[in-house]
Amino acid sequence: MTKKTQKETDCPLAPALAVFAGQWKPEILWHVGTGGAKRFGEIRRLIPAISPKMLTQQLKQLERDGLVTRTQYHEIPPRVEYAVTDLYRTLVPILGAIHKWG
Repeated sequence: MTKKTQKETDCPLAPALAVFAGQWKPEILWHVGTGGAKRFGEIRRLIPAISPKMLTQQLKQLERDGLVTRTQYHEIPPRVEYAVTDLYRTLVPILGAIHKWG
């Protein structure tokens, strides 16, 4: 029998919760998920307390985890929009249940 690593003994919910947990991710997802795609500046105005650096990091993580898509338009000036994915939409009932519970 091999010795289990720390990752193998952690709570099995931890990876799933890490995807949308954090100080800013729920709020970012809420704003991007309501009212259609949003530009970076729009999200910044909707969440004035978040720094541009933190917003960029959080959006990159959400994109990496498949909850947000980033679409870059080759225009002058350049335009980038963020939108939620179908994977995010599968979370909506779960988040609704958490909201109701809370």
